[in-house]
Amino acid sequence: MAVIEGLKNGSIDIIATDHAPHSTEEKARPLQEAPSGIIGLETALGLGVTTLVRQGHLTMMQLLEKMSINPAKLYRLDCGMLKTGGAADLVIFNPNEEWTAGEYVSKSSNSPFTGKKLFGKVKYTICKGKIVYQDEQD
Repeated sequence: MAVIEGLKNGSIDIIATDHAPHSTEEKARPLQEAPSGIIGLETALGLGVTTLVRQGHLTMMQLLEKMSINPAKLYRLDCGMLKTGGAADLVIFNPNEEWTAGEYVSKSSNSPFTGKKLFGKVKYTICKGKIVYQDEQD
């Protein structure tokens, strides 16, 4: 709850993932030998929509600021916004569509959220104006 309060009051400016896709073989090693981390990129938006927006902790705009605008500002990147001549890096999603985490595009599937019902289904990911991901159902 302290993390949620920090997001709400502005003490925490960004939400990021430490996306760590490791192969099944790497993760099957004994704990002391296996690389740490989980995949996070494919569930981050859905977790934010489900646990922060739908439960009334943040508005959708506050979530998007913490996941795109604020990180771009913090790292002084010329992105995180739409503008003429900009990179055209976009994620198009349906905030009301329920989906089940799993069948990841990443090279691994090491996530504690596999099987969890989430809201906020990504429909398209566009990088530099080109579609790099499209939901199979579209």
